[in-house]
Amino acid sequence: MKQQLIVTILGTDKIGILSTLAATVGACNCNILDSRQAVYGQDFSLTMILEGVQSAIIKAELQIPQVCQQHDLLSMMKRTKQHNRQDLAYLADVEVSGVDFLGVIREITAFFANFDITVTAFRQHTYTDAESGVEMVQCKMVVSMPNETKLDDVQAAFNTKLDELNLQGTIKKH
Repeated sequence: MKQQLIVTILGTDKIGILSTLAATVGACNCNILDSRQAVYGQDFSLTMILEGVQSAIIKAELQIPQVCQQHDLLSMMKRTKQHNRQDLAYLADVEVSGVDFLGVIREITAFFANFDITVTAFRQHTYTDAESGVEMVQCKMVVSMPNETKLDDVQAAFNTKLDELNLQGTIKKH
């Protein structure tokens, strides 16, 4: 019976590090079912879900921390079950901008949570408007929606929410 393991790795971004980690996973006879990576300046994060028979998962639990230690990386692992691949067919890009205020991101992410929409990627930029001196925010997100989501209804509610918050924004399906 196959088992699954979530692995998160953090550290300095080095050329070839993903290849080294993928080779380690392969040498353990595990498959990578899904993964996400991000680079933050000189650092990176990688989260992946591995699948294999019990002996392969045990081998991965022993080998990955050793490889990470050799490359000065942090690793964290957790066993899991029944991973369902994300439905990548129903993604949308979201952009929001306007005057920054405490809680703006909480308001937007809570809006999506109320519609069972998952934020899968997020980037925010704040700056001071040169003319007015007011702190402004720009935010870009990628969201994943259930297949039964009625995008027209979400867009109408999103526009109402943006009006309440005095923000501008768009949702565009991929």
